[in-house]
Amino acid sequence: MEKVVVVHYGEIATKGKNREFFERKLLNNIRRATGVKVRRKYGRIEVEYSNGVVEKLRKIPGIRYFGVGLKTSLEMDEVKKAAFEVLPDSFDSFRVDTSRSNKNFPLNSVEINREVGGYLVEKTGKKVDLKNPDVTVWIEICDKEAYVYSERVEGIGGLPVGSAGKVVALISGGIDSPVAAYMMMKRGCEIVMAHFFNQTMHSPKVREKIKLLAEKLAEYQGEVKLYMVPFKDIQMEIIKSTPPKLRMIVYRRSMMRMSNLIAEKEGCKAVVTGDSLSQVASQTLENLNVVYSASKLAVLPPLIGMDKEEIVSLARKIGTYEISIMPYEDCCSFMIAKHPETKARLEEVVKYENFSELERGAVEKSEIVNVKVF
Repeated sequence: MEKVVVVHYGEIATKGKNREFFERKLLNNIRRATGVKVRRKYGRIEVEYSNGVVEKLRKIPGIRYFGVGLKTSLEMDEVKKAAFEVLPDSFDSFRVDTSRSNKNFPLNSVEINREVGGYLVEKTGKKVDLKNPDVTVWIEICDKEAYVYSERVEGIGGLPVGSAGKVVALISGGIDSPVAAYMMMKRGCEIVMAHFFNQTMHSPKVREKIKLLAEKLAEYQGEVKLYMVPFKDIQMEIIKSTPPKLRMIVYRRSMMRMSNLIAEKEGCKAVVTGDSLSQVASQTLENLNVVYSASKLAVLPPLIGMDKEEIVSLARKIGTYEISIMPYEDCCSFMIAKHPETKARLEEVVKYENFSELERGAVEKSEIVNVKVF
């Protein structure tokens, strides 16, 4: 018997002729994250067990769940012994749950459950409870081996990072935008982060905060490239020429254009925002239409239908919340009206925009930070 982790995926199994592409992406991501031996089996991935591997697998998009247990031969005596070995030290009831992809195996799933369950009752004196057991022993009967485990860990789900292309994710430093970036990684996108800052107000602490967010998001992707884009000169130009009610919209349109320039450099196919519909003044349907029209690329707002409580809950789950609530100065809130425009019209906004050279220069002056976790 050998201690292993058996990884299962969900959506990948529906990909038909493209399934192998997604499986190999996930296989490579697991190998890169864990540094251990990884083997592709049909419908599952076998991962060599080592210290720390469980925590790493929890953060890899594309994994639906995984079991930590033992690999055995297809001999029933070995399967029974493995089932006993994977039981926890303390429990009062159990059940056995078998799946059998090897249809040539002489026993069916119900028969295996009954035989292994009887063996465990005899060995432990514990009772079988099919509805609400303290512990479940899962058995997977495959073509050449069986996997047996009682420790099952839920994964992120979704698709492997890199299977859906690259995107630029706008990161403000607040709660929403890192969650949006995470959501796109879960959909198979590799993210490039872009943060826009005003040097007159951007303290070293805020700069460090953005890098901490990049490090946290890199735990799900392996490594992240972060563009720290200086926004001061553009912002001063906007303030000089634009009415306070429209400045937020013009700020964000400028960021869209610069995000497109970053996308061009990095081979990205879309821009990701942390917008949630009507959460703040700039996120009304009218304003979002005006802001998004500045982008030549598709704009993806994965949080658009979520409320703040849902977003905060997810931020806590992925580990970005405590970083996001650290104090920071948002350049978008600098020198705007107390009651900004909520129903902007494109023809009214574009007449204040004439700083494409400044935008291109800002992107060229960006500080580029490469954050690598694995």
